[in-house]
Amino acid sequence: MPWFVWLLLAAALGVAEFFTLTLVLGLFAGAALVAAVVAGVGVGTLGQLVALGATAAAGLLLARPAALRYMAQPPVMRDGTDALIGRRAEVVQEVTATRGLVKLGGEEWTARAFDESHVIPVGALVDVMEIQGATAVVYPRELLP
Repeated sequence: MPWFVWLLLAAALGVAEFFTLTLVLGLFAGAALVAAVVAGVGVGTLGQLVALGATAAAGLLLARPAALRYMAQPPVMRDGTDALIGRRAEVVQEVTATRGLVKLGGEEWTARAFDESHVIPVGALVDVMEIQGATAVVYPRELLP
């Protein structure tokens, strides 16, 4: 079978996988790509079918179960101070490059500006960029893109 037929089959299977999301048709598309390469090298139809079958079997027996296990895992939960990153806070005491105070999650945290040239006034809303020890490193919300 000519290599371009395998390539067309791989493209059709890839499109079908896009709509079904079963991980099966995508593996068959990959197997068809391998068969296209084998056909392009000049191997006969029997060799192309063997390459298709071996690649499809390896994908279904090895790759698909691993992918399904990975997809079944719960999302990573952030806890502790990592959970505060990205949250909004309100400036209670002017925030500069070295000092300040923000209200974050109902608690007051020491803070400093992410950009050392910024002076953030009282009442401004800020986003927490990172936590360093007990200090929130913040950036003014109105300056975010």
